[in-house]
Amino acid sequence: MSESIIIAFESSCDETSVSVVKNGNEILSNVVASQVESHARFGGVVPEVASRHHVDNMLYVIDEAIQQANISIEDIDAVAVTKGPGLIGALLIGIQAAKSFAFVHNIPLIGVHHIAGHIHSVQFDYKVDYPAIALVISGGHTELVRMARQDHYEVIGDTQDDAIGEAFDKVARVLKLPYPGGPHMDRLAKEGRHRYDLPRPLMNDGTLNFSFSGLKSAVINLVHNCEQRGDKVIASDLAYDYHQAVIDILQKKINLAMEHYPETKSLIVAGGVAQNSHIRQALMESSERYDLNILFSRPSLCGDNAAMIGAAAHIKLINNQFESLSLNGQSQLNIEEETAE
Repeated sequence: MSESIIIAFESSCDETSVSVVKNGNEILSNVVASQVESHARFGGVVPEVASRHHVDNMLYVIDEAIQQANISIEDIDAVAVTKGPGLIGALLIGIQAAKSFAFVHNIPLIGVHHIAGHIHSVQFDYKVDYPAIALVISGGHTELVRMARQDHYEVIGDTQDDAIGEAFDKVARVLKLPYPGGPHMDRLAKEGRHRYDLPRPLMNDGTLNFSFSGLKSAVINLVHNCEQRGDKVIASDLAYDYHQAVIDILQKKINLAMEHYPETKSLIVAGGVAQNSHIRQALMESSERYDLNILFSRPSLCGDNAAMIGAAAHIKLINNQFESLSLNGQSQLNIEEETAE
């Protein structure tokens, strides 16, 4: 296919997003209605609240995306939508909207894995050389995915408990930082220096898996113990040392992955936590020891958005991988099932 226009829907968590993507690498529009303020008072995403906001926002976001792209319905070659993983109620709002749009206008439907979307978000800024390894770090995911080609996915490392972004938010909460906590932790750490010794779970276990629950718990216990003793916690120093522990873990796992797969040409870093300035800088420095390109999603595409879904859908469009109108959402979905035959 020489040229394609895809309208994409994303509603897996607390962002309602619709995007129009051309050829899998050009964003014509990318409208995102965030719900952060609604969930901030709860300290995290409330699934039922997220679903209601998706219902309220969806029609406006669709109209705005089409208007900003300056296209007509006849220009659209496919409708793409996140099918999982995610909050099931939230997923279903986007899926029903996408299926209705596809049915009414008689346009093919493409279901996209949320993690594949994050990975392929780098297509808007880079040409990826394969084989590649993708590090996906977000509020709900921490995975290493090996890709022999652009439509091949093999999970080689996964978190055994908390996702990295989830742990960031929980640590930020005990430090009394606003939600979402990751960006506030990032800024605070710039003012800090080493003071606290923190663990590095699974860093030297010889696998490519991750664990952040123990690190998170160590910080929470440290803060509580200081409060009981009447000692002052230096939040900036704790944020600094927390970042250093996370960075050490990520660097060690990436180094081990490169040893296991020396043929790797590209390292993709995507997901909401890929915006973190400390992590970006550290991973750029560690990648210099290997003959490979490190490709970060641009900051505006690190969080959940529909443009990344459109990028991943373009690959499926080329391969004629379409869904029926019976498509349903899946809260748990293995990305390896998305590998094209």
